[in-house]
This record gives sequence, C-alpha cells and structure tokens, in this order.
Amino acid sequence: MGSTVGMGEIMVAESPRLLRSVGIGSCIAVTLYDRDTTIGGLAHIMLPCVEEAINKSDPARFTDVAIGMMIDKMQAQGARIQDIKAKIFGGANMFPEIISTSSTMNIGKRNISAVREELQKYDIEIAAEDVGDHVGRTVLFDTGDGSVTVKTVCSGKENY
Repeated sequence: MGSTVGMGEIMVAESPRLLRSVGIGSCIAVTLYDRDTTIGGLAHIMLPCVEEAINKSDPARFTDVAIGMMIDKMQAQGARIQDIKAKIFGGANMFPEIISTSSTMNIGKRNISAVREELQKYDIEIAAEDVGDHVGRTVLFDTGDGSVTVKTVCSGKENY
C-alpha cells in the first residue's frame, strides 16, 4: 500500500514502500534513493528558499531546508550520502499566458534551479528528471527498486 506525501511534506521509508505525491505543478517532487540500503525519500517542495517566506512554519516546504532534512532522516535509517541518487519532477509554469519564462514570478523555474543547486551542495547526482513545461504531474516512487512513475495531465505515463 502506498503513502501520500502532501505539499510541504517529506517521507522516508525502507523497501518495500510506495510513496506518492499528487498535484505537482510549480512545486518539485524530489526523490532520493540509496540502492544499497533500499532507503528512499520523497519531498513535495513548494518554494525555493525559507528566507523569502513570510510564513516560515512547515520548513519542509522550502528547498533549502527540505533536502537536508530528508538526507538526515535517510542517514538516521542507515543510508549513506555517497550512495544517494536523486530524481526530480515538476517545476511547471502552470500559467504561461500570465507568467513569462523569464519572470521572477515563474516559481517553477526558480524551484528547479534551487533544487539543482541544493543537490549539488551535497554532491548528489540527478539520475533522472522531468521538469518545466506547462503540465501538472503525479509521482509514484517505489522504494523497492528506486523507480518513479510520472503521470501528466496530457501525456500519460513515463517511467524513470
């Protein structure tokens, strides 16, 4: 049975477990996985940086906090940071007719950049990604083998 990870939430689990996140628009779903220990985590990140927020509650909403929190939880369960790989999904511009791709209001684009930068700080490789565009996504992450299935509104299913 699967567990749902909501907006601004993190979940870490050992195999076998399915983790799911729905409604990924400008948000980013980040999966981290250690194949050797079969420990994985899923974060549904909403915003790039906690410093920019008026409401700083629920720190897992922010890239610069959520990724470190997820790594810490994984390591507490036995994962080794040098064995962790990432997959990232989302960062869409859901309103392209209103928000240009160059606009600072394009939160999806800013989220993608923030996630890439944060993962680079930890020297974590991005093994797969499906980011940008103008589509919402649903992510299903299998901690048994690290696979991710992404369903989009217009294109069906893709496996990563």
